[in-house]
Amino acid sequence: MRKGYMTANEAAAHLDIHRQTLYNLRGTPDFPEPIYVGRTPLWKVADLDRWRAKHPARRKAGNRP
Repeated sequence: MRKGYMTANEAAAHLDIHRQTLYNLRGTPDFPEPIYVGRTPLWKVADLDRWRAKHPARRKAGNRP
């Protein structure tokens, strides 16, 4: 991880979602926009954390009590 920023793989793991889901979320109005270093998108960790706080993780099908 770059200081304060995450790659797509790191951001997806941080949010506990698939990488493709991360890319799909980019089109939603409140999902943080990445910055680009060359062709590589990087997401600010603080922005991802703020987004996750507003959108709690859904339960996965296999995690039912």
